[in-house]
Amino acid sequence: MDAFMTTTHTTADIHQEKVFEAHIVACLTADQGYIERICASHYDVAHALDTELLFRFLKTTQPDAWQVLEDHYSAQAEAEVLKRLDKALKDNPTHVVLREGIKLVPNIRFALCFFKPASNLNPDLTRLYEANILSVMRQVTYSAKNKNAIDLVTFVNGIPVATLEVKNLLTGQNVKHAEKQYRQDRSPAGEPLLTFKRGAIVHFAVDQDNVSMTTRLMNGKTRFLPFNRGRDGGAGNPDVPGENRVAYLYKDLPEAKAVFSREVLLDLIGRFIHLERSGGKEVLIFPRFQQFDAVRKLLSDARSKGAGQNYLIQHSAGSGKSNTIAWTAHQIINLHDEDDQPLFDTAIIVTDRLVLDRQLQNTIGGFAQIEGVVRKIDGTSRDLKDAILKGARIIITTIQKFGTEHLATISGQGGKNFAVIIDEAHSSQSGKAAQAMSDALTRDAASSDTIEDMVLAFQKARDPQKNISFLAFTATPRNVTLERFGHIGSDGKPHPFHLYSMRQAIEEGFILDVLQNYMTYKAYYQLEKTIEDDPAFKGRKAQSRVARYASLHPTAIDQKVEVIVEHFRRHVAKELGGQAKAMIVTQSREHALRYWQRLNEYIAQKAYTEVKALVAFSGDLNIDGDVWTEATANGFAETELPKKFDTDEFQILVVAEKYQTGFDQPKLVAMYVDKKLAGLQAVQTLARLNRTHPGKTRTFVLDFQNTMEEVKEAFSPFFEATALEERTDLNQIYDLEQRISSSTYIHIDEVERFADQFFKGDLTTQDRLKLEGTVRLAVDRFELDEDEAQQEEFRQLLKSFQRFYAFVAQVVSLNDAWLEKLYAYTSWLSRLLPSRDVPADITITDDMLNLSAFKLQKGEEGSASLSAGETRTLDPITEFGANPYTEEEEKSLSEIIDSFNERHGTQFSREDFLRFERVTRDIMDEDMTEMVKNNPADVVYNAFSQAFFQGMVKMFQQDNEMRNIVMTDKDAREQATRHFFKRAQRQARQG
Repeated sequence: MDAFMTTTHTTADIHQEKVFEAHIVACLTADQGYIERICASHYDVAHALDTELLFRFLKTTQPDAWQVLEDHYSAQAEAEVLKRLDKALKDNPTHVVLREGIKLVPNIRFALCFFKPASNLNPDLTRLYEANILSVMRQVTYSAKNKNAIDLVTFVNGIPVATLEVKNLLTGQNVKHAEKQYRQDRSPAGEPLLTFKRGAIVHFAVDQDNVSMTTRLMNGKTRFLPFNRGRDGGAGNPDVPGENRVAYLYKDLPEAKAVFSREVLLDLIGRFIHLERSGGKEVLIFPRFQQFDAVRKLLSDARSKGAGQNYLIQHSAGSGKSNTIAWTAHQIINLHDEDDQPLFDTAIIVTDRLVLDRQLQNTIGGFAQIEGVVRKIDGTSRDLKDAILKGARIIITTIQKFGTEHLATISGQGGKNFAVIIDEAHSSQSGKAAQAMSDALTRDAASSDTIEDMVLAFQKARDPQKNISFLAFTATPRNVTLERFGHIGSDGKPHPFHLYSMRQAIEEGFILDVLQNYMTYKAYYQLEKTIEDDPAFKGRKAQSRVARYASLHPTAIDQKVEVIVEHFRRHVAKELGGQAKAMIVTQSREHALRYWQRLNEYIAQKAYTEVKALVAFSGDLNIDGDVWTEATANGFAETELPKKFDTDEFQILVVAEKYQTGFDQPKLVAMYVDKKLAGLQAVQTLARLNRTHPGKTRTFVLDFQNTMEEVKEAFSPFFEATALEERTDLNQIYDLEQRISSSTYIHIDEVERFADQFFKGDLTTQDRLKLEGTVRLAVDRFELDEDEAQQEEFRQLLKSFQRFYAFVAQVVSLNDAWLEKLYAYTSWLSRLLPSRDVPADITITDDMLNLSAFKLQKGEEGSASLSAGETRTLDPITEFGANPYTEEEEKSLSEIIDSFNERHGTQFSREDFLRFERVTRDIMDEDMTEMVKNNPADVVYNAFSQAFFQGMVKMFQQDNEMRNIVMTDKDAREQATRHFFKRAQRQARQG
């Protein structure tokens, strides 16, 4: 029986996090062979070690070496080991020290951890692996400077490997609070346990439902990554019968061993964790759950079934596929079958991306500790055979250099087994590569061939090859891929062997949803036309129109260029602090070049200096008698393009086939599509936009060729919740606003209170707390609602409103202060609302304060209202569904505004005065409504007037100009009060 079950807790403490903490420890000690240690007795603060266990491990597993040590150092033996270990940990990351051990004079070597041997041929190695001491400690007071205690620390042979901050949902705290605790209260400075590379390898934030992790504590800059298994195709974790959803950390489940089990933890330390160095930066890579889960399950299946199998690993962009492939290749060559025979002689990685090819080489090179393990081949099947004969264990080649002859070569090596790992089974980024592939297969040069097509053709032509296993890694498998490489499920259909969906990647924040601002040109045109033609917008100070052509001639590149450049300047250019970039996808190499030429002409004609374009295409092009190459067009070598495009000099890249897929540029924010995209190609093309980048919260797609239905259909197999919506009626913004305002979760006065604070100017920490407190009132109401369908509908409603308002506000000045306030408020609210399975943000980040694209213009006196313009607003007061103004009331209001502005030299607008409506609403409670309804005006006016005056003062606390007039100008105040009293009277009597 679990210790957890036998521990008693009072009703007062049953909800405390210590109960959850105790349960984790009970499971680790009862099921995973851990020893529980006591911090006060066993933790050495100065060295951040459990020294007693360290010495116990060394003495029992390596007695001969210990004897030599004692003979040489006598009483100083233990102190000498600590000194050497301390130096080793300062010089090398903890996982490296655990792998490599330490050496002391005279040639004494101590292993600090014994990893599971690849085979059972040597029982001594298995015995040593079992002799590793796993331990756990609660409430570890790790600092000599303060009494801070970390909830749990796990050790391997006395060396700390993981820390855990545990939160209990029943006390209202979750994984985000644990993350906050690490950021705010776990400063690594001068703390060996928390120091990057020197201390614990990984830090987990844990509640009963979710886990996140980091390998580097950096105070407020610490970045946590989800460490969840995924739930129903999205983020989060599935239910575990009779246990917490995060039980996979500490308990073996039917589908996998626990993360903290001896087998998995030591596997992670021994074969997964690595330090990545690039551009002067160091990142300690600890695999995300889907990465090591996929690798371990692949290896387990291969071990039991042998060579000759097919596997499909469907991992979305943003899943860290390069590392997953590298781990798979590196470990599969050391795999032994059930009879302890090596399973694969060589792993061959075939990639169609030259960039990834280099990336893979670096990654795998980082893993390979033996010279000659990794080879890159660029040539013929003879080179491949030569590499195999020379004992290369991992061979990397590209689709351009790999053909059926190579497959024939390895299938002919009957005595050897191969694992062929295919990266990203889709068409190549380079037109030349597709051509070379076609020639190799003697197929139509225009077809979009892939490594996958080649393998399928090869398999079709021969019986299955017993000595070759194919492992296909792709984010977007085609039907044929699923059929050939997929595993047949209980429903009789083929499924991926392992899945990390696009939806989960989006929900976990690793990639962006590229469909959030997808718009067909037709819809864009209709929206612009609505704005231009709607009488309600006459006389508005709308921005210059963009979409001027109701129908574009298919070959009218000039028209499209104008639309693209102006759309980019209006919607895109300001994103990412002015660093945003765009891609134009065209239907052929010739189109790409012509687009680029017209772009340059249009930009020059308009004298725009902030937009500059590049073009990408393969080979030579003969246009109008001139021969063009990419290099002559751009003025530098082809290989330079990715680097040049990354600079601030260039904003737009025109492409045809090349770079349409397999091109990583995180600053790409917009895509203009002038090409029919069929199915999978649509997903892969638009996926160029999904990479995350600091400050990148949204993307734009303007599509000249495809319909909304076609794009929806293309995405649906990879993303169940494809939420695309076509909005061409501008007034839908008010439909959305009305639905939000009338929701039971929203209280209008809270939105007003939030807006008054938010738009007052620079915000202090205290302001942040007040703003957060105001928004949390709605969050609390939301969380009390047990109707999940209604909650989900409300979440989607907020998203729709924000998307549509953000677009419309850039196209036309709406002059509606209420919409602006609601936008700011809902931006915070949607961030703080818990989603289906993953908790919401609990801290207010700077980007939530930076809604600058749509912020209300601040008047010189710090007024929170929109600056008065020469224009008129939309008519209905939609914020609380009030009665529309009658003609007489409208006239009365205009006179009041004119009078105010004349007397005080102000520029108040209709919106500023409509704020008085909220004063009326606030004071018209049940009693006041009854009084106004049932009494003559002269009897009730005095009571209304006093209440209205107090309401005005309260309402305009942040608006000094309006408040001063209300306080000092009795006539102006009386005029306004009379007007709104009449409105209130009519409303009360009409019920």
